[in-house]
Amino acid sequence: MTAKTLKFLAILFLGISFFSCKKVIFVPDKEALIDSTGVGSETHDNGFPAKYDVVFDNSKVHRIEIVFTPEEWTAMQADLKVKTAGGGGPGGTFNTENPIYFPADIYYNNLVWKDVGVRYKGNSSLKANSEKLPLRFNFDEFENVNPAIKDQRFYGFKELSMSSNYNDPSVMREHVADELFRDFGVPAVRTVYYEVYINKGNGPEYYGVYTMCEIISDTFLKSYFGTKTGNCYKPDGAGAAFAQTGFNLDHFELKTNEVQNDKSDVQKMFNYLHANTRTTNPAQWKSDLESIFDVDGFLKYLAVNTTIQNWDTYGRMTHNYYLYNDPTMGKLRWIVWDNNEAFQSGKMGGALPFDMSGVGTNWPLISYIIADAGYLKRYKEYIKSFVETTYSTNRMTGIFDSNVSLLQSSVNAERTGFSYVNGQFNSAVSTLKTHNSSRVSAANLFVQ
Repeated sequence: MTAKTLKFLAILFLGISFFSCKKVIFVPDKEALIDSTGVGSETHDNGFPAKYDVVFDNSKVHRIEIVFTPEEWTAMQADLKVKTAGGGGPGGTFNTENPIYFPADIYYNNLVWKDVGVRYKGNSSLKANSEKLPLRFNFDEFENVNPAIKDQRFYGFKELSMSSNYNDPSVMREHVADELFRDFGVPAVRTVYYEVYINKGNGPEYYGVYTMCEIISDTFLKSYFGTKTGNCYKPDGAGAAFAQTGFNLDHFELKTNEVQNDKSDVQKMFNYLHANTRTTNPAQWKSDLESIFDVDGFLKYLAVNTTIQNWDTYGRMTHNYYLYNDPTMGKLRWIVWDNNEAFQSGKMGGALPFDMSGVGTNWPLISYIIADAGYLKRYKEYIKSFVETTYSTNRMTGIFDSNVSLLQSSVNAERTGFSYVNGQFNSAVSTLKTHNSSRVSAANLFVQ
């Protein structure tokens, strides 16, 4: 059965039957449960500011329950099999088509959000031999089927992402990395820990600690930059390397202004990056490049990314970053994304060395920029500042310890088959502390 056929049958089934099925969940205080999708509700309706202080409150581990009918859950697993090679679901080879959304009711803070679109997401994390797979929420995905949820929001958020903390026994790499980038002035989304329970019709089952992330094109742009009117790109594929060979504007997916589809800003950035003035007139080359690309912000990002060692992004992989043409600055700015592989030497050639040795013209945003003496000097200055302030050993020890206190009981409750922890939580945190100390020493040697 093709994915298109499966999607049609799923939507047909939904339109016929899913609103007639009453979903059941076991909530400690049922009397306090509110089903509110009425106009004027800041918890459920559009037109209200995103409530970061509620959804992304980092003083606690939140609890969220996702309730499917048995039929919806079965259809969701069938769709996952279609999207993985060999019909094997987790463990197969994920293709380029995203899994489709299925309706579920979401319970949080004694409130319910009806018929929320829920789907699996990811690539390597979707191939994991685990029941704990990453999720994506769209709160008004099914508004055309159920008009009662038109423009439904979750405290102002339309979409949210649930990272499964894939391959991370410490559970905290993604969250801590995003916080470090933000603290050092590099654009990064907010993240927070959630215990996820899934009810397939027989009561809630604990699926473990997830890291909730805000979505770049939903709330992040307006929150961080003050506006979401500029072009926002999610690059992926050979073109995302910005190398002369393989460059393709089709590899820069627009997440805003899709109808206009004007990618001339990216083309301009590419042209300036590869201009002959790089060798014939370096001052002109720098001036031109800086007129379209926030080079200083990129150097700041590169300093953090290289120090903490995050290999699954530009320089090794052609994904896991966004570009935003910030109207206020008038330049394309670098946004980090998906940091679950941070704080380790890495795979696929390993994390980049401080001096960027071996990074050739196939990654010109690094090799061309670092080759300039002025840019190299500024890069080193940012590394020095980062390890002396944001990433200092004393500060990181406190951050790691506070995360342990927050997560310990939630992690201990994770079940075999639903966890990447497998009893390694505390040793993994110790490894993070050792890694911090060694990277600070390596950074100090490099910048001296």
